[in-house]
Amino acid sequence: MKPILALFLLIASAAQAQQQRFLTALLQRMTLEEKIGQLNLLTSDMDVTGPFMKENYKQDILSGACGAIFNAYTPQYTRMLQDMAMKTRLKIPLLFGYDVIHGHKTIFPIPLGEACTWDMELMEKTARIAAEEASADGLHWTYSPMVDIARDPRWGRVAEGVGEDTWFGEQVAKAKVRGYQGTDLSAPNTVLACVKHFALYGAIEAGRDYNTVDMSRRQMYQFYLPPYKAAVRAGAATVMTSFNEVDGIPATGNHWLLTDLLRKEWGFKGFVVTDYTSINEMIPHGIVKNEYEAAELALKAGVDMDMQGSVYATQLKKLVEDKKVPVKLIDDAVMRILEAKYKLGLFQDPYRYCDTQRAAKVIMNGEFLQAARETAQKSIVLLKNEGQLLPLKSNQKIALIGPLGDAQRDMIGNWSAAGDFKKAVTLLQGLKAAGVNVSYAQGSDISADAQLMGKLGLQPGDADKLLQEALETARAADVVVLALGESQGMSGEAASRSDIGIPDAQKRLMEAVLQTGKPLVLALFNGRPMTLEWENAHIPAILETWFGGSQAGNAIADVLLGKFNPSGKLTMTFPRNTGQIPIYYNRKNTGRPMDANNKYTSKYLDVPNDPLFPFGFGLSYTTFAYGPVSLSARSMAMNGTLRATVTVSNTGNFDGYETVQLYLRDVTASVNRPLQELRGFKKIFLRKGERREVSFSISVDDLKFYDRDMQYVAEPGEFRVQIGPNSRDVQEVAFDLKP
Repeated sequence: MKPILALFLLIASAAQAQQQRFLTALLQRMTLEEKIGQLNLLTSDMDVTGPFMKENYKQDILSGACGAIFNAYTPQYTRMLQDMAMKTRLKIPLLFGYDVIHGHKTIFPIPLGEACTWDMELMEKTARIAAEEASADGLHWTYSPMVDIARDPRWGRVAEGVGEDTWFGEQVAKAKVRGYQGTDLSAPNTVLACVKHFALYGAIEAGRDYNTVDMSRRQMYQFYLPPYKAAVRAGAATVMTSFNEVDGIPATGNHWLLTDLLRKEWGFKGFVVTDYTSINEMIPHGIVKNEYEAAELALKAGVDMDMQGSVYATQLKKLVEDKKVPVKLIDDAVMRILEAKYKLGLFQDPYRYCDTQRAAKVIMNGEFLQAARETAQKSIVLLKNEGQLLPLKSNQKIALIGPLGDAQRDMIGNWSAAGDFKKAVTLLQGLKAAGVNVSYAQGSDISADAQLMGKLGLQPGDADKLLQEALETARAADVVVLALGESQGMSGEAASRSDIGIPDAQKRLMEAVLQTGKPLVLALFNGRPMTLEWENAHIPAILETWFGGSQAGNAIADVLLGKFNPSGKLTMTFPRNTGQIPIYYNRKNTGRPMDANNKYTSKYLDVPNDPLFPFGFGLSYTTFAYGPVSLSARSMAMNGTLRATVTVSNTGNFDGYETVQLYLRDVTASVNRPLQELRGFKKIFLRKGERREVSFSISVDDLKFYDRDMQYVAEPGEFRVQIGPNSRDVQEVAFDLKP
C-alpha cells in the first residue's frame, strides 16, 4: 500500500471512530421521547406541498419532538428555526429538506427535458449548481433525484424523471448523486441526495398518480430497480419510499424492499424517509387497521423518518411500552439520522448553512444563469423541419401566437419550488432580446374546459376575440411561431391526464392559423410526451421545448434563430394516440409478432404499432450520415471484449452535435429478452463536412440479464449490435458469445 493512501485511510478511520464515539454517547443520553422526536419530519408554514400541516410544529421543535423540517429555506428563516433546536436539552440540530428538483433559484429544464441533452457532465453540473444555491439558502437535503422508470406518459410525474430506459436512468442517477453530494458532505456547499420513489412508482396502473403497481420480480430486477441501485452505489445518503404497493404490500411497510433488498442486498447505510404521510396511508391501502399498527409495520420494515404524518410521534412510545417494538429498532433509526447530521457538520456548527452573505453572492449569479441557458438549449428536440423552415431568418416578420408565448409562470415548469417565475424569460422576451421583428397574440386560453382552467388558477378570456387578434397578427407576418401545449400545472404530481393531446381550445387556434397559409412552426411547452398526429401531419416544423427553466425564452430563441443548432434526443417515446400506451422502445417479441399480411398477429386495426417519435429521436439543422458498422471480431469470449465502430459524417450545412447510440439484442436466451436495449452512446460535435470514427467497447457485463433462476448472467449465443441516431434507424451486425 502506498504511504499516502495508508495515511488517508488512517485519518478516515480515526474520523469514523470519533464520529461513532460522539454519536453513541449522545444516543445514550437521549430519552425515548427525544429519540422519537428525531424520527419526526414536519413541514413549516413557509410552503405547503400536501393536504394539511401541523400548526404547532414550532412548539414541537422547542420540545425536542421534531428532528427535521421541510418546506423551510433562506438563511434567516432556517436560522430562526435552528435557534429553537438549540434551546432544547441536547441541542441536536435540525435537518432542513426541500424539493430542489431541477434547480433551487436558478431553474433548469424539467428533468425529462434535461435528460434529452444526453449530457451526463452537464446533468451533474446542474445538480452541483442546485446544491450550491440550496445550501447557500439554508438547506441540507434535497428530495431528488427521482429515478422512477416510466413507460406511461399519462402519468404527470414523468416530468420529474428521465424517461423509459433503465441503463440511461442508471447513468443519470449516478450523475445527480455526485452533483448534489460532491466528494465530501462536510463541505458547506453540498446537500444530501434522496433517491425516490422507492420503488416502482413509475409503473403505476393507468398512469394515474398514487395508483397501484403489480409486476414480477424479474421485471423489477431487470427494468425498474437498477437506477435506484445505481444511486445507492453512488453514495446517496437517503432514500424515500413510494406511495404504491410492491408485491401486495405498501412500500412504506415492506420489509423485503427496505431491509432485505435495500440494506442487506445493496448495502445501503443511510436513512429511509417516507413520502408525505405515506405511513398514515397504509390504512386506506387496507394493510393495517389504524396508526398504531401502521407505525409498527413501518418501523419494522425499515422506515427511519416519518414525513408529516406524525404517526411515529404519537404511536412509537406506546408500541415500546406494549413491547411491540424493541427500543433497539428506534436506536438504529435515530443513529442513522444523527450520522447524516454529523457528516454535514451540523454538530460542529448548526448555522453553517445560514450565511446571508454567501446566499447573496451565489444565488442566480451570471455563471449559473448561463448554465441554465446552455442546458435549455441542449434539451430542445427538433421533431420535424419540413422544407428547412428552421432556422428562421433574422429579417423575417415573426408572429408569436399562443397562450404560452408570454407565460412567465409556465417557463419554469412544475416542481420549481423556490424558483421565482417573475425572473424567468418568456419566448416573447427572448425573441425581443434577440432583436427580431416579432408581434404577439395570445390566440386562445390554455383550455376551453372551465373546470380545468379553475384548477390551474387561470381566468378564461373571450375566445372569439382572442382568435381574431391572432389571425390578424398572423396575416401581417412572414412566419408564425405557435407557442402551445400544456400549462405547467397540467403535468407533475397529481396531474395525470387521460388525453395527452394539445387541448381543444389550442387546436381550434392551430387549425384557424393554418388556414392563413403562413408557414407554421410549433414550439411545444409540456411536461410529458404528447399525442401529435394531427400536428405532425399539418405543421411543417415542430420544436419540443419542454418547460425550459429560468432562461427558457432565450434558449428557445437561440434555437429558432439558428444561434444554437438543436441537438436534443428523446428519452421517452411519443405515442400516436393514447390507445398505444404503455409504449416503449425496448419491447419484447411475441409468439405472433406483427405481420401486416396476417390478421392474427399482434397489432391494432386502426393504427400502426410503431410510435410517432421513437426513443432516442431528434433532428438537427444539419444532416448526419452513418457508414457501415464494423466489429473487431465476430465472436467474443466470456472474459473478452469487442469493439464496434461506425464513421459518422456531417453532410449538411451547419456545424452540430450528434448522439450516436449503441443498442444490443440477445437473440435467443433462457427468458424472453427485449428486441433492443441501450448500452452506450457518444455525443460528438462535427463541423459541416467533417467525419469521425466512433467506437464502442462491448464486454460481457453489457450482455447480462436475470435468467430463469434469477441469476444475473450472460448466456452464450447470438447477439446483435445496433448503432444509429435513434432506436428506430439503426444498422445491425451480429456476433457470437462463446461459452
